Amino acid sequence: MNLLKAASTVSLLTLVSRVTGLAREQLIAATFGASAATDAFNVAFRIPNLFRRLFAEGAFSQAFVPLMAATRARDGDAVAGDLIDAVATVLAWVLLVTCVLGVLAAPALVWAMGSGLQAFDSAVVMTRIMFPYIGLMSMVALAAGILNTWKRFAVPAITPVLLNLAVIGAAWWGAPALQARGIEPVLSLALGVMLGGVLQAAVQIPALAAIGRLPRVGLLPSSVGRAWRHPGTRTVLRQMAPAVLGVSVAQISLLINTQIASHVAVGAVSWLTYADRLMEFPTALLGVALGVVLLPQLSAAKGRDDAEGFSAMVDWGLRLVLVLALPCALALLIFPQGLVAVLYHYGAFSAVDLAMTVRALQGYGVGLLGLVAIKVLAPAFYARQDIRTPVKIAIGVLVATQAMNLVLVPHLGHAGLALSIGLGALVNAGLLLAGLLRRGVFRPQPGWGRFILQVAAANVLLGAALGWAALAVDWVGLQAAWAWRAGAVAAVLAGVALLYFGALALLGLRPRQFVRRA
Repeated sequence: MNLLKAASTVSLLTLVSRVTGLAREQLIAATFGASAATDAFNVAFRIPNLFRRLFAEGAFSQAFVPLMAATRARDGDAVAGDLIDAVATVLAWVLLVTCVLGVLAAPALVWAMGSGLQAFDSAVVMTRIMFPYIGLMSMVALAAGILNTWKRFAVPAITPVLLNLAVIGAAWWGAPALQARGIEPVLSLALGVMLGGVLQAAVQIPALAAIGRLPRVGLLPSSVGRAWRHPGTRTVLRQMAPAVLGVSVAQISLLINTQIASHVAVGAVSWLTYADRLMEFPTALLGVALGVVLLPQLSAAKGRDDAEGFSAMVDWGLRLVLVLALPCALALLIFPQGLVAVLYHYGAFSAVDLAMTVRALQGYGVGLLGLVAIKVLAPAFYARQDIRTPVKIAIGVLVATQAMNLVLVPHLGHAGLALSIGLGALVNAGLLLAGLLRRGVFRPQPGWGRFILQVAAANVLLGAALGWAALAVDWVGLQAAWAWRAGAVAAVLAGVALLYFGALALLGLRPRQFVRRA
């Protein structure tokens, strides 16, 4: 399998997802602005997302995918299929209980996430509507792990588009319909999230059936008992314990930051959310694509005891991170006003909202390189079924991040929260890299010094061009000429991309150097 081709496929499909995600955020920003209502929705939506990252895409995937990939490489498809059925049965029943408890405990969860919300009751209602989304997305994560291990990357990568389309439809048609009936229109967004979750779960069924790996979920007590006693289930649960702790650290940091933001100013939660959505665009295109492709391949290499191939894949991933993530980070730091203006500066989204979102985006941009690098470095630990090391690092980063909040937030407000996350990501990535080097798991291949100089020189040119573009045009003043502004931003981005990759080519860096087969 060509790793670059696989990562490019995932990245391209993720691009479609992120474009529709940005369209979703644009519509929400233009319709509702940065208000008490949007703060309530963002807090309510973060609650199921928090649990989803704890038990689905986070801890569960980190524990399940390496075990499944290694089992398939060592014992074959039949044994891996038994593991899938057992884990799916236990997961389904745990999710059912979790969703019921979450709906009942919604007021306490909202208070823990954002006690300073002005629209507290609305947040509780939306949390209750959206909490079952956790169950749906956990099963989607199970399906994605199976499909990615069987090298079927397309469906998991394109699935999030369905959520975005459902929320767009809810905001476009549902909000006016609810308002006409005297119902708070922001509730339409919560209904759209649930519809999106149902659609995402539904499309996994034919994809799994096509490879003969549709999980058989046991419904009888005897089936649940057998699934619980399966050795693979016990292994996943043992691995999940430290993984849950590790993911919890990041989510605790998010919870604390959201709580702080809810007290900073009305709209602060929304400013951070809009900036986070834009920052996640390169994070997903680069980091998520690399992580999705690398984790099962690294796990299989570990199962074959292929230490050289394992190290070479990590080396390949880190070089791609540097050549692609560094220019994106510069764009967020140097050209944020144009990016935020063209995406959000419409309707109810004011010039003040734009300025506040820009400040948050620059804080996140400081740590973009670290955020993307983590997606390569952490899977190297997970593939070796070493979850404890990333957990210990994450706990230390949590403490450091909150210490930085104490210093930064009084001076920078909500932007200080974003900056502390960015700096924490750089620390996290640095410690993960040091751990791999110290263990001898990652041995850098020759040529890194020349490679760094090539990338640095190209980025100097790109940064200068972005700085000129940021000052040459009044991006805020062009709100009425939205089509011209959008075309100008597109031209700037296309121009600097051509300049950057042209400079790399002149300096001797060729795309074929990144072609790698696993």
